[in-house]
Amino acid sequence: MEIKTSISEIPLQTPPADEFSAADVTWTKLSTSEHHVDDVALIPYARVEAFITGESNNAEHPTRFHIERNRKRERGSLKEYKNDDYLLYRMYWCSFGPENYTEGGEMLPSRKYRLNTRKRAARPQSMRGCTCHFSVKRLYSRPSVALIIYHERKHVNKLGLSCHGPLDRDAIGPKAKKVPYVCSEVHQQTLSLMYLGLPEENVLQAHIEGVQRYSGPNQSLDSASSQYIQKMGMIIKRSTHELDLNDQASVRIWVEKNKKSVFYCQDASESDPFILGIQTEWQLQQMVRFGHGSLVAAHSSFGISKLKYPLTTLLVFDSTNHALPIAWIITRSISKTDVLKYMKALVERVRNFDLSWTAGGWIVDDPTSQLDPIRELFSCPILFSTWRIRRSWLKNIVKRCRNGEIQCEIFRRLGEIVRGVWRRESDPIGDLEVLFQDFVDQVDFVEYFKSFWVPKLEMWLETIRTLPLSSLESNGAIEEYHLNLKQKAYEDSHLDSLQRVDWLVHRLTTEIHSTYWLSLHSFESGSFPDVKERYTNSTSWYRALKIPDQNVVFCEEGRFCNFAKVLSVKSNGGFRTVRNLGSEFSFCDCDWALKGNLCKHVIKVNNVIYERKKGILGTSLSYRSFKQVIYELLEKPFDGAICLDESLAWVSQVQERVLRLNELNFKGVEKVVSGLEMKWGSKKERTFVGNKAVVLTSFRSRGQKRGLGFKRSRRKRKRVSRL
Repeated sequence: MEIKTSISEIPLQTPPADEFSAADVTWTKLSTSEHHVDDVALIPYARVEAFITGESNNAEHPTRFHIERNRKRERGSLKEYKNDDYLLYRMYWCSFGPENYTEGGEMLPSRKYRLNTRKRAARPQSMRGCTCHFSVKRLYSRPSVALIIYHERKHVNKLGLSCHGPLDRDAIGPKAKKVPYVCSEVHQQTLSLMYLGLPEENVLQAHIEGVQRYSGPNQSLDSASSQYIQKMGMIIKRSTHELDLNDQASVRIWVEKNKKSVFYCQDASESDPFILGIQTEWQLQQMVRFGHGSLVAAHSSFGISKLKYPLTTLLVFDSTNHALPIAWIITRSISKTDVLKYMKALVERVRNFDLSWTAGGWIVDDPTSQLDPIRELFSCPILFSTWRIRRSWLKNIVKRCRNGEIQCEIFRRLGEIVRGVWRRESDPIGDLEVLFQDFVDQVDFVEYFKSFWVPKLEMWLETIRTLPLSSLESNGAIEEYHLNLKQKAYEDSHLDSLQRVDWLVHRLTTEIHSTYWLSLHSFESGSFPDVKERYTNSTSWYRALKIPDQNVVFCEEGRFCNFAKVLSVKSNGGFRTVRNLGSEFSFCDCDWALKGNLCKHVIKVNNVIYERKKGILGTSLSYRSFKQVIYELLEKPFDGAICLDESLAWVSQVQERVLRLNELNFKGVEKVVSGLEMKWGSKKERTFVGNKAVVLTSFRSRGQKRGLGFKRSRRKRKRVSRL
């Protein structure tokens, strides 16, 4: 478009309609020292009101325009004037701006110190930072002509997002006061049900029941709820992860809009890597609730080969020991400096919420994880989970070896190499060479193992030897979260979106977050029985508890190790065979286990072995690690030294906590509480129990003999004259 330099070159326009808008006018680029380069147009001054009315009736962004600035000159006041000097100057601004009263918005500095003399919007709280505004100049040289200067034609905020109207996903509409109150719990419940794909009728019924719990019966509730569900459905359909074509700019816009859900953000540069830490308010509550004094697990390096940046998830275990995500960290850096940055920000965030919060233990699943920041910030013991190495080995053995007996034997031999790390004469590399010679015909598996695992096997085995190992139940919970995350993250048909960070952030904070919120909510409230049952039976550990003990039959075989048969509950008369008993490397022939997963039959057989005390069949890696810690502890204190007394005191305290924990796990909270002795205190003690002690301090002022902390008598003194 050609840029004009003088108003005399711009034609005068008169649209025929009674009301017209910017779409009915041909705009010209004008470049002057005052206006720089703006879209301008000349119309008759008498038709300015028709233009303002037409702009206000915009279908996508209906609004009103208020006068933000107003200047006036008298005729004859200028002896010399230019062709663009004004007789009357007014700046019209959209009534949804320029202030931003939304969450995280900013007000103009001038608004805080002057009286509000103009009527801008019907409700000041409806201002959402809209930047749409234009100016109208009644020309001094031609009073019958008005020059319209459009500074910003789009109804967007500073981030470039639609901030009001039908295209705004956060718009509430003018009838918000008549809509029944929808609390955050009901709102999140409705979103979760819609993300799961439930029919609209079921979502509407659940929404009405949730609103009635808080606001009671209401005649207009059905119609209002129906409109609310339709609006939420439109928001979900129109929501997109691409807030900008540039992925980095899109993520930056999302961070600005969701500051409460971000605990750390660092843009990528030449010296610093990209780091984004996400934690919603609900996740913070679950971290305080289930993570205080308990275990926190790290699910690391998810999508390292498919996603643009790998994903690390921090997990806690709820009351049923299911894994709940409490934070997501998106970064490729594993350096100590970068890990310390976002871990410190997370600790500050959770301790601002609860100052007494502390972790009871930390589980890592990657030997390359930085342990020093965890020890420095959380001051808790660190455990290692072997679910990743077990899953990878079993999955590739089944994939690259066709014979079932060979699969079982290779898996058993690899398990023996791992179980022998605590032996002083162990030689894992030598044992691997013997394994490769014995199965030299399995070329595909041997080449895979040599290229992928042999270079880093010593690092994994050293981590297993030096750190305590987590149990089968926690390994199964972490693995179940991995499977759910993999299913939700990779089900998108757009393959190009895997290389965008904004897509991953959108998927985590919408569908995956809503799934876990609804699962925990349905389990605790019992509102959705199907979701509750699916959540309860989601881990292999709970599915194993439903198998009766009499369904497990132990057998013996000459060539291979002892094996067990588990009667299948679903298929009548069907058996599942479990070999390599008594360890994490047990081999089952069910379809779920052949995919590399920890199945319920393996867990059930190992639990029965523990209950029947069949020690000859072996023990799990976590139990062996526990015994190794005890053996090393026995060798440390010298007999007769004072450190023996201190060690005895610590061990006694730990023994008491372990016994209480086992009692809670096997008996349950109700039986333990019912067995406690009831103690009564005095009325004064019951009244003041739990109240913080008030420390009284005395500050002496001039002429004051008593401190402010002493109780003063409120009785009036009698004057001498009255006596």
